[in-house]
Amino acid sequence: MGARLVVATGNPGKLRDLERLLAPAGAALTAHDPGVPEDADTYEGNAALKAEAAAAATGLPALGDDSGLEVAALDGFPGVHSARIAPTQPERERLLFDRLAGVPRPWRARFVCVLALAVPGRPTRFFTGSADGEVVERRGAGGFGYDPVFLVPELGRTFGELPPAEKDQRSHRGAAAAALLDSGVLAEL
Repeated sequence: MGARLVVATGNPGKLRDLERLLAPAGAALTAHDPGVPEDADTYEGNAALKAEAAAAATGLPALGDDSGLEVAALDGFPGVHSARIAPTQPERERLLFDRLAGVPRPWRARFVCVLALAVPGRPTRFFTGSADGEVVERRGAGGFGYDPVFLVPELGRTFGELPPAEKDQRSHRGAAAAALLDSGVLAEL
C-alpha cells in the first residue's frame, strides 16, 4: 500500500481525476474540503492554501489543486479566477462566451494545473502541468468544469468527449500528476 494522502477539495471531479492519476503510486486518497477562501493571485498560492489547511486539520500529507482556463485573446481570462467568476458552471461559460463575442476564431487557450503537496513539518512542494487547445461551443458530457468547451485540436474532440484515460494522458492535471509521480516524493511518505 502506498502513501495515505488527503486531497484538499470538495470537487468530486478533481478527486476522481487524482484517484486515477495517482493510482500507479498506490496512494490511498481521501477528500477533505478545508473550506478556505481561494483568494491568492496565483495557482500556486491557492493550491498551497488548500493543501496546508487540509494538512493542518488532518495531520496527514495533503494535496491541493488549483487549475484554470487561460484564453489568449482575453489576456488569460478567466485564469486563476476560473471557478470563481460566477456561481455555476453554465454561468461561467456564458460569461466566457459573452467576452469572446466578436473575437475572431480560433480561440486559443490553455489549461493550467498546480498541485501543492503539504506534508506536516516539511516545505510545501509544487508540481505544474498545462495543456494547449482551443475554446469551442460545449461538446461532450464527460469530465467537469470547462472540459466540454476545451478542444484538443489534433484530436478534434473536447476533454468532455474523451474517455477518462485518454483525457488523463493529455490534460493539465495529468501532466501535473505525472510530475508529482516522477519526483518520487510519494514513496517517501
